[in-house]
Amino acid sequence: MPGKSPKPTKNRSPRHKAPITNRWLTKATHYVQLMRLHRPIGILLLLWPTWWSLWLAAKGAPSLKNLVIFTLGVILMRSAGCVINDFADRRIDGHVERTRERPLATGAVSSREAIALFVVLCLAAFGLVLNTNLLTIQLSVGGLLLAFCYPFMKRYTHLPQVILGAAFAWGIPMAYAAEAGEIPAQAWLVYLVVVVWTVVYDTFYAMVDRPDDLKLGVKSTAILFGEQDRLITGILQAITLYTLLLVGKRFDLGSYYQLSLVAVAGLFIYQQWLIRYRARQACFKAFLNNNWVGFAIFTGIALDLALKT
Repeated sequence: MPGKSPKPTKNRSPRHKAPITNRWLTKATHYVQLMRLHRPIGILLLLWPTWWSLWLAAKGAPSLKNLVIFTLGVILMRSAGCVINDFADRRIDGHVERTRERPLATGAVSSREAIALFVVLCLAAFGLVLNTNLLTIQLSVGGLLLAFCYPFMKRYTHLPQVILGAAFAWGIPMAYAAEAGEIPAQAWLVYLVVVVWTVVYDTFYAMVDRPDDLKLGVKSTAILFGEQDRLITGILQAITLYTLLLVGKRFDLGSYYQLSLVAVAGLFIYQQWLIRYRARQACFKAFLNNNWVGFAIFTGIALDLALKT
């Protein structure tokens, strides 16, 4: 009819929906950044010790179910740990050179969104654990508490790296509980290895931020060790190697495992060389290099156990 406005067409141009799509893609990108999925080094550093334990507990042949559960669980819990860490540091990260562009620091993700994401990730991880046994489920509560507490420790103690080590190593008793139904004494020796090793590489990581942390009053082992940081991390690396030797004896691991420790010793020497001037980028490179430490140990364990079966 004349004078009547035309009805809107059903097939609108794609450009009308593009802004909404772009907003969702941008938000998804910020969530990925918040969970640090674009930087998988933390996943790998957490995954290697978990795999060590699965292989040791199963004598070289872990079940596919547990392998999938613990691999996905590592990804989810490391992501959750990053989210709660950034939530705790949301008023600090903007003043630190390395972290000033993180989504919570810039306001791209709200505190409420971060807490909601943390809860969802933890619930998803717990859902995976429900497919194991009662002992593993009970242990998972301790892992959650450690993951939640770590980010806040840097306000109260110079040893937050020890808490991180305890959290990163918690997959070891859980893996044993799931695969073997118990936690033998030697499993705690592996746990000790991971705690000490984590203190080493996270001290390298903290050395990157030390100038900023000193201004902000944030505590770390890098600040605690001060000018003796190279000496103390070197001693801790020696303790890590010695404890790894004890692990080899307790689990009756042979030549392939011993060769992997030779590689680890070489990597530790290289890391000390990298941090000799305490340059930020070199310290960060030393931190990243620990991925190869975890890989070398896993390779030694897997090859040794495979040849015995």
